Amino acid sequence: MTTDSPPEMPPVDMMHPVTLPDGTAHTGTVFLSAAITHPQWDVGAYSYASAFDVPQDWAARLAPYLYEGAPERLCIGRYCQIADGVQFITASANHRRDGFSTYPFAIFSGFGEGRASLPGPESFRDTVIGHDVWIGQGARILPGACVGNGVIIGAGAVVAGQVPSYAVVAGNPGRVMRMRFDSQTIARLEALAWWHWPIDRIMAAEAAICNADLAALERAAP
Repeated sequence: MTTDSPPEMPPVDMMHPVTLPDGTAHTGTVFLSAAITHPQWDVGAYSYASAFDVPQDWAARLAPYLYEGAPERLCIGRYCQIADGVQFITASANHRRDGFSTYPFAIFSGFGEGRASLPGPESFRDTVIGHDVWIGQGARILPGACVGNGVIIGAGAVVAGQVPSYAVVAGNPGRVMRMRFDSQTIARLEALAWWHWPIDRIMAAEAAICNADLAALERAAP
């Protein structure tokens, strides 16, 4: 009978949580909760992003249209994995599409309240990413998208609207290609919500989580 303790995760406030074989920090991977201070972001614990061309400003790289004081927010859950080249095109990038022109005249001539060329308040929906979502290289998440837990978004996908939990999405426009698990399993995983467990309990349950052993995961629940 082994008494070995489970491996420990690095602190969630560590900027560069990956250590290379030579002992140096891999600066191209960051815990977003440590790297992002932008007030319009809401980032869950242990979600990370990676980039080959390391930016000085991770918030600007990932969400270039989300400015301080914007009417919308970008909300990313816990344990999300964001690959190189991903961008969140948030609602402040929107133009009106219901008139004869989409040109934003007000941007260049004073933002006065009620200007006809500005989108209405209904256009500024938050973009919401659930927990344990993997977003592949070069994907684009469009304004107001709401992505469920456990979703996998393929490389280069362009995602809009509602995406159900544990879907696999690919293509442009992004479509649900398949569900990762059957509906009963998804309901049990959503009820377990392992991403909210204490980190030591999650690490102890690593094998159950990553081997899709639902019975073991339910036994491990706090």
